Amino acid sequence: MAFDSFSDIEQRNRLPTLFEVLSRRTLAPVDLFSFYIYMRDQQRSVDYLDFWLDVSQHMSLCRHYVRELRRSVLVATPDLEKSGSKRSSTVLDNLENLGDIPLVEAGPSGMRGGIRDAEEREADQRLSAFLRSDGRPAGHSPQSSLGSQSAARIPSNERPSGRSLSTPEMAHDSNSPGHTVARPDIRASAEKILYTFLLPGSEREVVLPEELVVPVIQMIEEEGRDDPEVFDQVKDYVFQAMERDAFPGFLQAKALGNLVPLSVLARLAFALISFGGGFWGAFYVVLRDKPRHIRCWVILPFVIASYFLTSYQYKIDPVMAFLGYSEYTFMNWAPIREPYVRKLLNKRATATALTAFFVAAALSILFILVPGTML
Repeated sequence: MAFDSFSDIEQRNRLPTLFEVLSRRTLAPVDLFSFYIYMRDQQRSVDYLDFWLDVSQHMSLCRHYVRELRRSVLVATPDLEKSGSKRSSTVLDNLENLGDIPLVEAGPSGMRGGIRDAEEREADQRLSAFLRSDGRPAGHSPQSSLGSQSAARIPSNERPSGRSLSTPEMAHDSNSPGHTVARPDIRASAEKILYTFLLPGSEREVVLPEELVVPVIQMIEEEGRDDPEVFDQVKDYVFQAMERDAFPGFLQAKALGNLVPLSVLARLAFALISFGGGFWGAFYVVLRDKPRHIRCWVILPFVIASYFLTSYQYKIDPVMAFLGYSEYTFMNWAPIREPYVRKLLNKRATATALTAFFVAAALSILFILVPGTML
């Protein structure tokens, strides 16, 4: 499942975990899109997240390849039995032993618990073992040829559509991918990850320990492997790095506040300007001994200053929080859809608004009631 049902999300009376965010089981403003923007604009380490997403997509390609191959072999079983080919019989036996491959989001290999997760890990291990045993140079895989021949026997109205599989999320919408996945696609996906993120001096190299990167390079370039287990250790390291270094700040910014850093700084500037105008006006009316109905005008700059100052301090806009909006990028607001996050933000917005009210009231009362003097 890519998504929990909305009732399950409502019952989740806690903040989400990183795996739930990466698995697209959360809603705005703690969804994967928000986390991507946070990693890009604030952490400046979006390459780590892109690496994770590409590895997840690679896992989806592998699962779809094996599912398609299994389906096509089962369709062609009578012809395989007639041929009596030892290779065909081996393929059929391996696919039968492999079982059905669950289409679930790829996660950290050693961090999931429970019976179902143990079954998913075992399925992933069987999948990698099958792909290793089936490893052939790109374009010369007997399995790929077998799959192509079997697909030709499937009626045209039962074949997968031509829509391309662009993200792992799309893999969960159906039991079949958008297009037929061939073995060269898996090889190309593994090489793309290697050449984009892992090779020293690559286009978007992620900083990783050498003892993790060197085995991956050897397995792909020297051993010709492209199964998902190739990236397991690197994927787990990247997950732990994001969970330790980036995710707490993400929750702090999105679950306990609704402003981006640039907006926070802008509010500090407005608060300082308003406080400057408010104090100038307050001292003017006191030193000129103005009547109290004129002094009441100092309430306006103090209210504005207090509101923006508390917004800066707590990184939350109370009015927008009450309206149910959070800021993705500067002045770009989107609805808050995660129920628990909305409750948290409403509580913090109430506390922030009360703080701003008391600060403004205290300053206003002080300068309205203080005895005046004529200079």
